[in-house]
Amino acid sequence: MPKLIVVTREGEEREVTGETGLSVMEVIRENGFDELLALCGGCCSCATCHVHVDPEFAAKLPPMSEDEDDLLDSSSDRNENSRLSCQIQMSDELDGLRVTIAAED
Repeated sequence: MPKLIVVTREGEEREVTGETGLSVMEVIRENGFDELLALCGGCCSCATCHVHVDPEFAAKLPPMSEDEDDLLDSSSDRNENSRLSCQIQMSDELDGLRVTIAAED
């Protein structure tokens, strides 16, 4: 199973594994990171699963949809590496992906 490195808002870093095909959001929540709210459950209708993706992996991610882009526009913590974790699927290609949970809006 691919590894995911999650950095909390406090800077704590933890490596977890996620089943291929699950979203990064699902892997984060299943591993007990309570600060990632993901209120819509992965429907791409809120921005409460906002993460900052390590730039090393940016080119490996699928393109951002217009809906995801619009939702991220509502975040005061958006940067060039912002993504919604519900829109990133775990895969062998993303083994070692490092994400930082964005500040709460």
